[in-house]
Amino acid sequence: MTMAPRRLLPRLLTALISTALACPAGAQNDVRLPDLGSSANALISPQEAQDYGASMLRQMRALDMVVDDPLLDDYVNDLGYRLVASSDKPKDHFAFFIVKDPEINAFAAPGGYIAVNSGLLTITQNESELAGVIAHEIGHITQSHLQRAFEDSKKDAPLMALVLLGAIAAGAGSHSGDAPMAVLAGGQGLLAQKSINFTRKDEIEADRVGIQTLANAGFDPNAMAGFFQRMEDAMSAGAGGLDVPALLQTHPVTTMRISDAKARAATLVAAQKLRPSGTGIDKLQWQRSTAPIAFVKDPTTLLLAPRTGSANTYALMRERTRVLAGDALKQTIYYSSSLQNQRGFDTPANRYGYALALTRSGRGAQAIEQLQPLLQSAPDSLILRLALADARLQAGQHAAALTIYSALNTQSPRNRAVALAYAKALTADGDKDQARLAANLLRPLLDNASEPEIYSTYARASDKAGDSVRAGEAFADASYYAGRPFDAMEQLKRLLKRDDLDYYARVRIQARIAELTPLVLELHKRKIQTEDNPDGRQQLRPADSCNGRLCFGIGAGPTDTIDPQR
Repeated sequence: MTMAPRRLLPRLLTALISTALACPAGAQNDVRLPDLGSSANALISPQEAQDYGASMLRQMRALDMVVDDPLLDDYVNDLGYRLVASSDKPKDHFAFFIVKDPEINAFAAPGGYIAVNSGLLTITQNESELAGVIAHEIGHITQSHLQRAFEDSKKDAPLMALVLLGAIAAGAGSHSGDAPMAVLAGGQGLLAQKSINFTRKDEIEADRVGIQTLANAGFDPNAMAGFFQRMEDAMSAGAGGLDVPALLQTHPVTTMRISDAKARAATLVAAQKLRPSGTGIDKLQWQRSTAPIAFVKDPTTLLLAPRTGSANTYALMRERTRVLAGDALKQTIYYSSSLQNQRGFDTPANRYGYALALTRSGRGAQAIEQLQPLLQSAPDSLILRLALADARLQAGQHAAALTIYSALNTQSPRNRAVALAYAKALTADGDKDQARLAANLLRPLLDNASEPEIYSTYARASDKAGDSVRAGEAFADASYYAGRPFDAMEQLKRLLKRDDLDYYARVRIQARIAELTPLVLELHKRKIQTEDNPDGRQQLRPADSCNGRLCFGIGAGPTDTIDPQR
């Protein structure tokens, strides 16, 4: 049976990443594990590993496999970096993101890229369970499992990382679910067999390191064992018809693994009781010992015990993930039916999820009815107020929505979720001055952004404000981060031909072309197909031939008008 690319590729990603965990790692009995180190940097440097991970993420975005949402991005990265700060390697590079896939799974990729499937996030029952899974994946990175796998397999694993990118690219350029599998067929077997004997050892080691990290960050160390127990229940016969994760089928959660996790958790719980109150972290010491972390606003709060508000935020974000990763209409039916028929389902988080589904399915007025009672109980909630603004905007209450967006922006300047929603509303129905305001809201966010939507929204605002050069640059960046490097290069070259560029704009564009050229040449050399380069070679196309789903503003010249709907 042929599967659609979106359902197939996350499984291929998971299979290949888990295959990379092929190095034998001896079980350790102490809670504090040694840094075993690795000479794998001779085969793949940290920068190369980070480049692999970043390329993987861009190609996943090209296939619409990533839940790109500022609220969720900030939440999962705040949670992830809170754990990283409590790990053995707080200076390592990490990036956390959510994958649109209902399977219960997560994986660690080269360069510290850690993915959490939407299906896993929505099945967790509390924030400590979610943190436990992320801490486990952080353990794979800090214990150098991927690097040691590269070392053990010599050049096989880096080769397979490139094969992986080729498989993703094949999926982007093909409507057949067989294309990615065909790309992998010749290479995946190189590592599959020898991974079987060692993955369990790596998993146990990641469990032990992860539980320690979990406890250090102030979460419940028992959460990981509790989650394992539920996974074992899901794998047992007749467990409610749950779709058992492929990764857990090949690497089962054993009774021994659960017992080991419980024993270590008990030891750490006892140690937590002896820990003095307070954060135990000094801001100056943090700055000296830890690399800057963009998502962490106040490092002194990282080691605080989870607050009630944090738990509420988790529940809201869990439902937000459920809605944004699924079909909006089906989600409205799910929430409506469950609210009517399931006792105990009527919670603020589920009402919030219902309101999001209603807004996304074009019923903003009904969403407002769901949100207003929630706001009476939590009038200062940024998450709920932002949802109300979105609902009012969808319902045609443009002025009322702008009032809420403006107040939120004053309260939380440079908040990505607020700025992006506010900018969209200003650009959609506003005049030139409002579009200029929208561009000014987003410009400070571009320094650390890798989400295509931020760049494309900034580009539309800049174009409407009369700055077509900045718009063209931003559309090119949007194409690049959406996994379309050839389109990005094409747009930048066309921009460079404009005769109205000032010195600074020309230098910026030339620098960006120089930055992208090695990537484009490498893809061209390896004949790796992408949606914007299906034949594995660069094709310069006329502006009016851009029909791709993520084709942004190609060919904008001095007199061209960029269609914001392209």
